[in-house]
Amino acid sequence: MSYCVKERAPSDFAKPPVNEPREPEQFLMQAPPGNPLLLPHTLQELLSKDSVQVELIPEKKGLFLKHVEYEVSSKRFKCSVYRRYNDFVVFHEMLLQKFPYRMVPALPPKRMLGADREFIESRRRALKRFINLVARHPPFSEDVLLKLFLSFSGSDVQNKLRELVQGVGDEFLTCRLATQAKDFLPADIQAQFAASRELIRNIYNSFYKLRDRAERIASRAIDNASDLLIFGKELSALGSDTTPLPSWAALNNSTWGTLKQALKGLSVEFALLADKAVQQGKQEENDVVEKLNLFLDLLQSYKDLCERHEKGVLHKHQRALHKYSMMKKQMMSATVQNKEPESVEQLESRIVEQENAILTMELRNYFSLYCLHQETQLIHIYLPLTSHILGAFVNSQIQGHKEMSKVWNELKPKLSCLFVGSSNMPTPPLSPPDGNFFSN
Repeated sequence: MSYCVKERAPSDFAKPPVNEPREPEQFLMQAPPGNPLLLPHTLQELLSKDSVQVELIPEKKGLFLKHVEYEVSSKRFKCSVYRRYNDFVVFHEMLLQKFPYRMVPALPPKRMLGADREFIESRRRALKRFINLVARHPPFSEDVLLKLFLSFSGSDVQNKLRELVQGVGDEFLTCRLATQAKDFLPADIQAQFAASRELIRNIYNSFYKLRDRAERIASRAIDNASDLLIFGKELSALGSDTTPLPSWAALNNSTWGTLKQALKGLSVEFALLADKAVQQGKQEENDVVEKLNLFLDLLQSYKDLCERHEKGVLHKHQRALHKYSMMKKQMMSATVQNKEPESVEQLESRIVEQENAILTMELRNYFSLYCLHQETQLIHIYLPLTSHILGAFVNSQIQGHKEMSKVWNELKPKLSCLFVGSSNMPTPPLSPPDGNFFSN
C-alpha cells in the first residue's frame, strides 16, 4: 500500500491568524476564462476526475467498542489511506463551512448500538457515493481539503482538516468574483431558481420511485435464487428417499427407481440456476441501484442547498433589513425628541454598520444565487447518467436471461426419462397442450 502525503509539521498547513486580511493572495480562487457562470464540463469529464474505492477493513477492538475502519483508495492521487466514520464527519463539516453555497452530499447516519452487517455495508456504500460525488465536484476537486482527506496518512487528519479552514473564510471571501456575482446573473434569476427547484423536485420523486422498483427487481432475483436452490434440493431429497416400496406397488418398482435416479441429479442444474439468479441480482444492485442512489444523493444535496439558501442567506438578509428599519425609526424619534448629540452619534454609527452588514448580505445573496445557478447546471450535466443506468439494467436482464436460458435448455434433455413409463413407451407430457389437467 502506498501513501502520498507524509505527516507534516503544523507549520506546513499554517493559516494566517483571524485578525490578518482574510483574502490573502494564495487563497483567492482564480476566475475562469470566458463566462464564469457557465460550467464547461461534460459527464464523462466529471466521472474521469477520480474514482474512489471505500472498503471495510477488519474491525479493531477499542476500549469498549469495536471501531469500523475504511480503506479509502483514490485513483487520481494513487494512494490509499485509512479513515474512520468520524473522519468523514469532520471532512463533511469543513466542506460545509468552506462551501456553504455548494451541493455538499449528506453523510449516512452514525452507527447505532447493535448495528448489523447489513447496516455497515449500507453505510460503506453511502460513504463511497459521498466521496465520489465530492471528488468529482468542480470546486471541491481542486480544493486542498479533498487532497488532504484522500492522501494524508498521518494519525491527526481531523485537526489537519480543521487547520486548513481556520482563518481562511468561506468561498464568498476567497472567490475573486464573489462581489461581482450579480453582474453575471440573468435578470430573471429568481424565476429560473423557482422553476429549476420545481423541476429537480419532480426528477427526484421519479428517480426515488425508480430506485425502489430497481431494488425490488434485484431483491426478487435473489429471492428467486433461493427458491430455485430449495426446489432443486427438494427434488434431490425426493430422489434420495430410501423408504421401501409396499408390495402392492412392486409392479411399478422399476419406474419409481428410474424417476428417483433422474430427480436426484437435477439439484446440480438448479444450483447453477440459483447461482445465475444471484449474479444477476448482485449485478443489478451494483450497476443499477447504486447508480440510482448516487444520483438521488446528488439531487438531495441540491434540495438541501436550496433550503440553506432560503433559511440562511435570505432569512438573515430579511432580519438585517428589519433591524435597519427599526434603527431608522429610532433615529427619527431621537431627532424629534432632541436627544443628546452623543446618543444620536452612536445611533448613526450603528446605522452605518447595519447598512454595511446589509450590503454584505446582499452580495452574499447574489453569490449564493450565482452558485445555485452553477449547481443547477451540474445537476443537468449528471442527467445523462440516466442512459448509463438504463443501459446497465437492460444489459443485466439480457445477460441474466441468456445465461439462465442456456441452463434451462441443458436441463431439458435430462427430463426425458421422466416421460417414459414401465413399458418404455413415452407417456403424455407433464401437462396437456391447453394446460388443463381436468379437461374431458
